[in-house]
Amino acid sequence: MCGRAALTASPEDLREAFGLDETPEIAPHHNIPPSQPLSVVRVLRAQDTSSAKRKLEPLRWGLVPSWAEDPKIGHKLALARVETVATTPAFRQAIRWRRCLVAVDGFYEWRRDGKASQPFFVRRGDGGLFALAGLWERWVSRDGEVVESCAIITQPSRPPVDAIHDRMPLVLERDAWDRWLDPALTDADAVTLLLVPRSPELVAYAVSPYVNDPRHDDASCREPSEPEQRALF
Repeated sequence: MCGRAALTASPEDLREAFGLDETPEIAPHHNIPPSQPLSVVRVLRAQDTSSAKRKLEPLRWGLVPSWAEDPKIGHKLALARVETVATTPAFRQAIRWRRCLVAVDGFYEWRRDGKASQPFFVRRGDGGLFALAGLWERWVSRDGEVVESCAIITQPSRPPVDAIHDRMPLVLERDAWDRWLDPALTDADAVTLLLVPRSPELVAYAVSPYVNDPRHDDASCREPSEPEQRALF
């Protein structure tokens, strides 16, 4: 799973890390819930030329298929399972034609303990940027309203997340970014080769239930909770 995401890197670091054509205008966010914008990297070709630009843009988290009658369907489509993403009607076109990188420097998972749940923050050991495999879509209403939205692909959990939850986002290593974003890659079998579940080098630690409230969006969300829980695993 991936319940919330965080992205606090500077615009300059984002441009350098993802090879963007422009420095993005972006504010830090420590607690991004579904239905709010995620910052995604995608390659878009200009209609009148063959040139393509790699840009970072905010897209609503919760994919709305182009054929949907109502954009509210996006609330159910924030996540796409790697096992079925290529065949699920809501995702099977996007996986071929509209892939993106979801830029994060961490995400949150919740571990169930009876009726209670404990939030954890998951990040790289050095605290740096990384990318989650994502899909995007463009939906247009009968009145001309345009909604661009995205979903995060998930996989069976690997350490350390497997001690918290049975699902986690599919983290794409840097050497796969260019291939994932390549608009010329549309063969379903070739795309599937990029969807092998990975074991990224991540660390996780318990944080306060303060993060449970999606209205909270400050550095307190990702601070370790109790002294005895500060150890990373």
